[in-house]
Amino acid sequence: MEKQIGSAKWVQGVPGRLARLRSEFSALGIDALLITHGPNRRYMSGFTGSAGIVLITEEDAFLVTDFRYMMQATDQAPEYSVIRHEAQIFQTVADLIDKLGVHRLGLESRHLSLQQSNQLSAVLGSLEYVQTEDVIERLRDVKDDEEIRTISEAARITDAAFAEVLNYIQPGVTERRIAAELEYRLRLAGAESGGFAFIVASGERSALPHGLASDKEIGQNEFVTMDFGANVRGYLSDITRTVFVGKPSERHEELYAIVLEANMKTIAGLRPGISGSEGDSLGRDVIASYGYGEHFGHGLGHGFGLEIHEQVRLSRESKSVLVPGHVITVEPGIYIPGFGGVRIEDDVLITEDGVKVLTSSPKELLLL
Repeated sequence: MEKQIGSAKWVQGVPGRLARLRSEFSALGIDALLITHGPNRRYMSGFTGSAGIVLITEEDAFLVTDFRYMMQATDQAPEYSVIRHEAQIFQTVADLIDKLGVHRLGLESRHLSLQQSNQLSAVLGSLEYVQTEDVIERLRDVKDDEEIRTISEAARITDAAFAEVLNYIQPGVTERRIAAELEYRLRLAGAESGGFAFIVASGERSALPHGLASDKEIGQNEFVTMDFGANVRGYLSDITRTVFVGKPSERHEELYAIVLEANMKTIAGLRPGISGSEGDSLGRDVIASYGYGEHFGHGLGHGFGLEIHEQVRLSRESKSVLVPGHVITVEPGIYIPGFGGVRIEDDVLITEDGVKVLTSSPKELLLL
């Protein structure tokens, strides 16, 4: 299956991923790449097991795993030769590399531990190593049609869970209970699990950008911020909604209106070709114009997919350039210590001429 990316046709699925990776070997100065990072292994092979190493050469692709996963690996990774290792996986990998005559082996420098490096050196000897960085991650940045469908399904499930959990948000209910209800509703709707540790922060705790759910009881007349997402076939969604329990003050309403404006103006302004820093300024400038710039300290958004934080960033320092197929969050916020905070986050697909918003939960201030 093919789709158009810029002026080039992009073959989708594992065969296309192998071809795109191999096209970079010459520039990287390698004749094989060893993949040890779980999400990268899954992306390149389709194998969803928890253990294994992938070795890709110019001509061949190997998946080395153990007895538990032989049938699964053979079924999920048909483009790969599946090899069973015994006691020491690195010894099996070393024997394979020696048999193939590999001379310059690329390693995932950000994902190979010192212990693993020492184990490899002990069995591979004088082989020349090349430390590569984010090679597979860059391939993962642009999602193919199947990835987009799966992330969209995760977003739909997340929206459904949010609609149901509103019935449980009331004074006296703990943040931890709300997080549990969200996880339960996500699974009932078809998610494999939650995508990450959920943030549920109420009252003054809503000023904590990463306020994980606690035993605090929700009170009257306060914000409740929920940041959560679904895991569907390994791909994630990521949404934040802030609601209000009771009657909001003018300041509560002001903060919410500013963050909503920042969210909407960012989404309206995103398009292919702009940088991550330009995208960040779309929302950050709105918040700063109202005098709350110092209360918005994190980036405006990030890429996600197999992992909740991926390469593409919307931040003041980001040099990412948005292209069709990028899936990113848009999540402006204002956080006032001792008072509370607001964040509104959507999942957005960059298209050929703008964006498609994948999350559809209501964004007007909901009073519960």
